[in-house]
Amino acid sequence: MIATIHPSVLAGGIHAPASKSSMQRACAAALVRKGISIIHNFGISNDDKAALSIIKEIGCEWSIENNQLTIDSTNAFIHTPYAIHHSPLSIHCGESGLSIRMFSPIVALCANEITINGQGSLLTRPMDFFDEVLPKLDVRIESNQGKLPLNIKGPLQPKNIEIDGSVSSQFLTGLLMAYAASLNPSQGGTLESQLQREFVSIKVNNLKSKPYVDLTLKVMGDFGLAIPTNRNYEEFVFNKPKTRNQKSQIEYTVEGDWSGAAFLLVAGAIAGNIVVKGLDINSTQADKKILEALKDCGCILSISDTEINVSYPSLGVKGFQFNATDCPDLFPPLVALAAYCDGTSVIEGVSRLAHKESNRGLTLQEEFAKMGVEIVLQDNLMLIKGCKNLKGTKVHSRYDHRIAMACAVAALKADGETIIEEADAINKSYPDFYEHIKALGANINY
Repeated sequence: MIATIHPSVLAGGIHAPASKSSMQRACAAALVRKGISIIHNFGISNDDKAALSIIKEIGCEWSIENNQLTIDSTNAFIHTPYAIHHSPLSIHCGESGLSIRMFSPIVALCANEITINGQGSLLTRPMDFFDEVLPKLDVRIESNQGKLPLNIKGPLQPKNIEIDGSVSSQFLTGLLMAYAASLNPSQGGTLESQLQREFVSIKVNNLKSKPYVDLTLKVMGDFGLAIPTNRNYEEFVFNKPKTRNQKSQIEYTVEGDWSGAAFLLVAGAIAGNIVVKGLDINSTQADKKILEALKDCGCILSISDTEINVSYPSLGVKGFQFNATDCPDLFPPLVALAAYCDGTSVIEGVSRLAHKESNRGLTLQEEFAKMGVEIVLQDNLMLIKGCKNLKGTKVHSRYDHRIAMACAVAALKADGETIIEEADAINKSYPDFYEHIKALGANINY
């Protein structure tokens, strides 16, 4: 798909999309808790659909009616870990990095042989974490030299282990969910796991993206799962499981998405005066940190419990410094913002960008160069030299949803039309993005 964006002035209000980080974790927690979960404000992105597909393959039933998603995990295979239901099982994670990293340990609770696969950039992402860790938890695994597909056979047994958290916190999220399921008798935990020890812990070295771990723990608590003691993000300790009464049904509302909303907020900061609704100002989502950059650059910003108003100041915006180590998904919208700032903006955390849908450091550098923006990659730093007078041109999403959105936002104030090739990459996380900026006044055709 091709999207053509003309210079535009934005105005009005829009509701933030549902958070795929929250939605996918909710799907995993609904699978783990054993029972009926009703999900409000559920997501519709490709990554969300991948999560729903996975839990269905593992024995969940789900339906959508009256604008709510109902998930019944009563007969999910992970709750009878020693039973062979049918073999082999197979799950497909689409192009979702969170799904592959989170669900792999969870589905390893089954005794079935399970094939785990994906598509697109997910086929090139390193998965050797599982080659190293899962055998320590009594899971047999075969991978394609550290990449997909994975073939695993459980059931996983929680043990005291030590892992590396420097690549992604998503691996830890999967282990926390799997441990919670296996160690809680009311959720089908195995007798062997229950009698194994008074407690079991996961030690983590050099953990990145701590706010996403906070989100995981919050979702686990919201679904009534066993929550480990967090010892300064260096160790997560589960106490000896106890049988407890579990609600037969819970309800959960998916948060508004700070990751997707970051593009809307930046669009307002450089091309108009808009109001974004539906964001939780107290959220644990890492990308809430976008507010810091917006404040530092000098845009006009007003924040309340129910909405955020952002607009372009008459004197323009200025360069800023920002550490994105724990929120690397903010790089694309921050680059769009920095492109219109006076002076040079510096963003730290480039090392986190290599294993995304594209190598985002290089992709941002190359695609924004087409629009006249110079980006310098210097060790772990990205330096964006503000240009203001961006030129409309032809760019390519590189099949990366956040690159497509970053180019679209930057195009709103460019000189001339901007054509984005493979613009439908947005479907991965924010399928309504073009419709939303169009509703705010963007002159866009697609």
